[in-house]
Amino acid sequence: MDKKKVAVPLVCHGHSRPVVDLFYSPITPDGFFLISASKDSSPMLRNGETGDWIGTFEGHKGAVWSCCLDTNALRAASGSADFSAKLWDALTGDELHSFEHKHIVRACSFSEDTHLLLTGGFEKILRIFDLNRPDAPPREVDNSPGSIRTVAWLHSDQTILSSCTDIGGVRLWDIRSGKIVQTLETKSPVTSAEVSQDGRYITTADGSTVKFWDANHFGLVKCYDMPCNVESASLEPKFGNKFVAGGEDMWIHVYDFHTGEQIGCNKGHHGPVHCLRFSPGGESYASGSEDGTIRIWQLGPANHDENDSLPGNGPTGKVKVSAEDVAQKIEGFHINKEGKTTEKDKATDT
Repeated sequence: MDKKKVAVPLVCHGHSRPVVDLFYSPITPDGFFLISASKDSSPMLRNGETGDWIGTFEGHKGAVWSCCLDTNALRAASGSADFSAKLWDALTGDELHSFEHKHIVRACSFSEDTHLLLTGGFEKILRIFDLNRPDAPPREVDNSPGSIRTVAWLHSDQTILSSCTDIGGVRLWDIRSGKIVQTLETKSPVTSAEVSQDGRYITTADGSTVKFWDANHFGLVKCYDMPCNVESASLEPKFGNKFVAGGEDMWIHVYDFHTGEQIGCNKGHHGPVHCLRFSPGGESYASGSEDGTIRIWQLGPANHDENDSLPGNGPTGKVKVSAEDVAQKIEGFHINKEGKTTEKDKATDT
């Protein structure tokens, strides 16, 4: 009898507590990168393609709830339960600035032009920091109806999106007036909101539904019921024909965007899935879980026997692949004219 074929992910160890946020950089001349936030207080940077650990950002004194990279993957930001958001040099791991808040920071996001950092949290205040003048007081938009869970930029940094921890809906704010211009209504609090790479859709997860909204006219485009409460969902960025969702059942479900039909189900995590994001090229996606691991799944039809496994590749681990693959990765990523990786390795010393 044939063995059942299942997807085998790259397993990234290193975090000692649950992984609660993941963020992929766009594709840069040096490849693309993945940053993870964890309740262990130490965000980690990885090679987005291989999952190899590059460095750990050390300095937070509490759980880190949110993390992001700027467009060029040169700077990172993180929001924490220690009442601060921090700006980091993604090449060296050095802390560039700490933005103090009066309560837990739950979300952070760089503007597309990389000059601004948006934060939100338990204070119910959206703050916009000018990174060219980090010591200047931030602009504050303080009429959020609840504690802020997620934030994002859209419309070339003209609009801000936010959702709340305790009430449903996604609010869209005009950056010039600081007023809510539209509310996308949901029954349950929105735990994940993602603006698609092409700017066409907003993907939200609330309760046991995944919704897709027109990012320009704000109408509801698709709404699909999930088999359980889902905490995160992500739309495939290249063709927009698939999406992934994950939550309390510990599985990652793959769906057809147009029909809502489930076309795959990946099992491997040993705790609820808190975050899911597609890589910028759409060839893989990463999941972060209560079990403290990140798993990187290939979207393609790569089949393995059910009892195969790929080992973890945390700070001390290596990925077991063929020597030829290793040579290609080294040639394509580690050796480059700018020596960026050599610089990134310094993050291990921070």
